[in-house]
Amino acid sequence: MVVKTPPMGWNSWNTFGPNINEALIRETADTMVDSGLAAAGYNYLVIDDCWSEKVRDGQGRLVASAEKFPNGMKAVSDYVHSKGLKFGMYSCAGIFTCARYPSSYGYEFIDAETFASWGVDFLKYDYCNKPAGIPGHLLYKRMGTALANCGRDILFSACSWGADETHKWIKSTGAHMWRSTGDITDNWESIKNLTNRQIELQPYNGNGCFNDMDMLVVGMHGKGNVALGGCTDEEYRTHFTIWAFFNSPLMIGCDIRSMSDETKDILMDKDIIAVNQDPAGRQPYQVLAHPDYPVWAKQMDNGDIVLAYFNLGEHNFNQFVTWADIGIERSSGVKLEVTDLWSKQTLGTFDTGIEFGAVVPHGCRILRCRVVRG
Repeated sequence: MVVKTPPMGWNSWNTFGPNINEALIRETADTMVDSGLAAAGYNYLVIDDCWSEKVRDGQGRLVASAEKFPNGMKAVSDYVHSKGLKFGMYSCAGIFTCARYPSSYGYEFIDAETFASWGVDFLKYDYCNKPAGIPGHLLYKRMGTALANCGRDILFSACSWGADETHKWIKSTGAHMWRSTGDITDNWESIKNLTNRQIELQPYNGNGCFNDMDMLVVGMHGKGNVALGGCTDEEYRTHFTIWAFFNSPLMIGCDIRSMSDETKDILMDKDIIAVNQDPAGRQPYQVLAHPDYPVWAKQMDNGDIVLAYFNLGEHNFNQFVTWADIGIERSSGVKLEVTDLWSKQTLGTFDTGIEFGAVVPHGCRILRCRVVRG
């Protein structure tokens, strides 16, 4: 199984934590389709921790909680699939899951077979309660091998938080995406910290195994399991732009059943999603390095160049980029036609560079530039 673009979907943890059940999952599946999220590309619906009973059955298999999922997990999976979506679940490489439910440690092959029999398409595999003496790369290789031999294509999402130098070994495990950061919380400081963490990890990102900056907090507004203060819509827009630009998987974490129009507009912006889903999957590079006012660039599959300026600081700040900064010399005679992806305005054709203007604190500007010759 080869994953060519960053996965997109919804995960239960950020808002609901342990408070999950069959009705919630069915309603969320309905909303993913009815709201247009599925049509926009969000096709994985993932149940996180706390879905199982506390003990395995007599054959050593995981069992769905009879209270939360009375019809069993296969029925839930079938319903999700009936909506045209893909179904995801959660387990852990440690001796217990993060919430101390049964993990897959020592049961990798039987659990992979169980997940396949339930029609699972995505497995988030956490790193809590790691057993002593076994390196992380072996724990993930064990499950990676089990999934590759379970008889079903299952996307392998390694949630190792970037610990134990994950970037050096994760591609050898068969993982299709890997958590390159610690856990996100619903506030600006968390978004900024996770953004800065990505600078040194971009060379490890790209097609086949994407850096996962954690689930999105767009639209949570201080409500839910990881809510610590909340953000403004401006900050959520910047958050979404950063994740999309850096090729992170886009896994929604808010309660989509009650999301605002502003949240929908952010999550379903086709131009920002297109930057994330570009088939080339090239990692961005810094054009202007600054701890609070960085400018990045990324070359797209069709030859366009996307410029992104993120104001991570606390002051209005302007930046200017010359085309020479991105490898286009004035002597080439090449100009760039520039479109602002959020405002949808074509700003004009420029022959030497462009000024971003004073971007507000915690705001951003993202520009798609098309080469014009002659």
